[in-house]
Amino acid sequence: MPGFDETFARLRAERRLGLFPYLMAGFPDLKTSPTILGAMADAGADGFEIGIPFSDPMADGLTMQRSNEAALRGGANIMHAFELARSVTSRKPAVLMGYYNPILSLGLAEFCRSAKQVGADGVIVPDLPPEEADDLREACQVAGIHYVYFLAPTSTPDRIKRVAKVASGFLYCVALVGVTGARTELSDELPDFLKRVRDATDVPLVLGFGISQPEHIRRVHGLVDGVIVSSAIADLLEQTSPDQRAKAVGDRVRELKAST
Repeated sequence: MPGFDETFARLRAERRLGLFPYLMAGFPDLKTSPTILGAMADAGADGFEIGIPFSDPMADGLTMQRSNEAALRGGANIMHAFELARSVTSRKPAVLMGYYNPILSLGLAEFCRSAKQVGADGVIVPDLPPEEADDLREACQVAGIHYVYFLAPTSTPDRIKRVAKVASGFLYCVALVGVTGARTELSDELPDFLKRVRDATDVPLVLGFGISQPEHIRRVHGLVDGVIVSSAIADLLEQTSPDQRAKAVGDRVRELKAST
């Protein structure tokens, strides 16, 4: 079972970035999610971020809000996220991304044990500040998975230092200020932000929020170790007829991977 530690070691040896698509569990529907995930794995994705449906996704833009709503309407929940992870983790590493409320409701220890049992390699929680994350990080450590922290262009030097000291797996670096969503351009200030983080830690850096085009990936070569593509995948799924979705996402992943 591959993990992110082994994956980043391989990527460094190959001198390329990791491509980590995001998929919301239960999107476009419960039956289709595993097929879409499998198509992206077959197309060469290096790993995955799997979303846990939630009714108030405050860090998400309109595209990801719609994917949350569609998943919830279809009956998806945290257990479906675990099962979606289980469907791919024998082949590729995966982290679970979820807001804190469903995790807390299940119980921190139970959530982390369940994540480990299905082969997930870590957890990302966008609405849990680093200053309040110690309990969940400790539960992750007990279970043997990573707690993945966020850092943003607005992160202060003190916060970067604090997070760098305890980070494991990788650091999720936010490419922009605001919510998720595909963008046409990346900020000119991004290299300075990423350098400040890189100077503070040797933990792999993965860039997300707004990454949607091969040119975005080429621009961050040498600055990060991987990229997460989320809204661009969800947009494509929304715009494609059901019988063509697996092929379409496979083609898109191959296109993006070619730029890594």
